Amino acid sequence: MSERYVVAIDQGTTSTRCIVFDRHGRLVSLAQQEHKQHFPKPGWVEHDAMEIWRNVERLAPRALRRAGITLDQVAAVGIANQRETTVIWDRLTGVPIGRAIIWQDTRTDALVHDLASRSLAARISDISGLPLATYFSGPRLRWMLDHTPGLQQRAERGEVLCGTMETWLIWNMTRGAHVTDVTNASRTMLLDVHTLDWSPEALDFFGIPRAMLPEVRASIGAFGTASEAFPGVRIGAALGDQQAALFGQTCFTSGEAKCTYGTGSFLLLNTGHELIRPGHGLLSTVAYQVAGSPASYALEGSIAITGSLVQWFRDQLELISSAPEIETLARTVADNGGCYIVPAFSGLYAPHWRSEARGVIVGLTSYITKGHLARAVLEATAWQTREVVDAMNANSGLALKTLKVDGGMTADNLLMQMIADVLDVPVVRPLAVETVSLGAAYAAGLAVGYWPDLDGLRRNWHIAGQWMPAMDPDLRKTEYANWQRAVERTFDWIQPAAD
Repeated sequence: MSERYVVAIDQGTTSTRCIVFDRHGRLVSLAQQEHKQHFPKPGWVEHDAMEIWRNVERLAPRALRRAGITLDQVAAVGIANQRETTVIWDRLTGVPIGRAIIWQDTRTDALVHDLASRSLAARISDISGLPLATYFSGPRLRWMLDHTPGLQQRAERGEVLCGTMETWLIWNMTRGAHVTDVTNASRTMLLDVHTLDWSPEALDFFGIPRAMLPEVRASIGAFGTASEAFPGVRIGAALGDQQAALFGQTCFTSGEAKCTYGTGSFLLLNTGHELIRPGHGLLSTVAYQVAGSPASYALEGSIAITGSLVQWFRDQLELISSAPEIETLARTVADNGGCYIVPAFSGLYAPHWRSEARGVIVGLTSYITKGHLARAVLEATAWQTREVVDAMNANSGLALKTLKVDGGMTADNLLMQMIADVLDVPVVRPLAVETVSLGAAYAAGLAVGYWPDLDGLRRNWHIAGQWMPAMDPDLRKTEYANWQRAVERTFDWIQPAAD
């Protein structure tokens, strides 16, 4: 019998990828296609859902061809996707009603401000485990229904369907299965994270017809058999991208945490089968669920701007010509020279959740060079991580002992050392760098018996790099206090925009 493989569809914010993995969790082939970013108005960010689906159709055979394998050698397909991105489409034609509105979009700011003033707002946060914010799907779904004439009535009649991106892809792959998984559903503000089903109270609060919503399923289980892209192959898993990274890092035990450093950064702490009431600016979210078993939960701290701050430093300030150069430039100085950059470009996420905040550079003097600015850019990611870890330790009662890291920024060794220094814990990077895709593959393979159990997946995890804390405790304390003072200066900069 020929060797079998598992495929992950990693549908990200800027591109979609199909990746083939072998039984040891090794990457066999990768096919990738970027999709266009649409910015029709300030604060608006959109994707063409049809473009993304067409990319998946093109990437599937390309990934198999590069791996030198055929469809009958694919044991299962798993999907990881950009969370909170919302699309509505016609049930009969399959054509989207306008573009998908993505997680970075802030057009619902005024709507969220209005909703937050209502008496039931706190109750909805208790049900969903999420703060009322522009970040989540529920408000933008309400906005879409409000701003397309007749769409509310069509939704109530079941003529249109909605979902996050894994729902959209599965619907197209299976020619009509309208399903989501608990991790993506838990990012909508519409799911009761206690019962793991749509909350009637939340649906009523947002005015969302249940007829347009997908069926909620366990993350690891049966999502149907593909008719398109990978015809005849079982879809074994669907996970939000950050939950997929947690799974790919094999953080299966309560107290284990990972942070993915990309455009933004996302730190998830596994809290086991216990749903910890969110506080300290954190979110309670579903980590994953194996069909037939209780869900595992996580605390999450979302940081809006980390890698994109480096991109801004490169593209807007033009102080470097490529992202890796920032490490070299930062190493030209011994410290930040008293300069701090707080990148609240679209507000602050965890642990502050201040949508009105805007970025600041403080401590500028004539002494400051571009080297100091480069160092301040990297330190911004480290200190934002520290804020989230402190909140997690306080909220969970657990003390983080090691942080597993992944994502493009982990190639910056200076940054990884900074993070170890400010957290005062070891930072470890795995050998497998594609942890989001690997997590989706692991979950799909587990669903069909390709891998027997979680212990088998743990054996595939190998360390590639480790950084130990080496910062003087007094300096750490002083610098953290300075950072916190800089953060406070970002608050209350703007008022909610008019609708």
